[in-house]
Amino acid sequence: MSSEAPDSALSTVMLLITGGRRLQERLDERLAGIGLSTRLLGALGHVARNSDLSYSDLARRAGVTSQSMRATILMLEELGAVRRTLPGQGHRARLELTDRGSSLLSDAHTVAAELDAELQAGLTAENKRALDHVLLYALGPVGAGSPPTAPGPLG
Repeated sequence: MSSEAPDSALSTVMLLITGGRRLQERLDERLAGIGLSTRLLGALGHVARNSDLSYSDLARRAGVTSQSMRATILMLEELGAVRRTLPGQGHRARLELTDRGSSLLSDAHTVAAELDAELQAGLTAENKRALDHVLLYALGPVGAGSPPTAPGPLG
């Protein structure tokens, strides 16, 4: 990347969308190496945080349909990452993270940390803090109201 000042005609939204897509593609490529995708990782993270969610709750949190979430959970069950302790028909799914699921989450954190390190290569600690601050501030209004105070962990 050039050290020249950015063109003021560039759209911040388009830069973030393009950069986000490229980063997601790179993350998905690396997650595939451990048997995951960002979709599976997201669902796995939700289950890890709260095993008492319904498929509808999980779907809402992931921004997908209940049918899509059922397919995602089935894939996670086939991977041995989660198990159902209740059938999930007409009540909470009652999903449990398995040891395999915990291991996959740990591996995914490592993959993300490696990608973070590549993205931040060449940045000073001050530049990194400034980048984090700007992104948190800029993306705050897009999210659930106020900007978060610190980046959250994966999953």
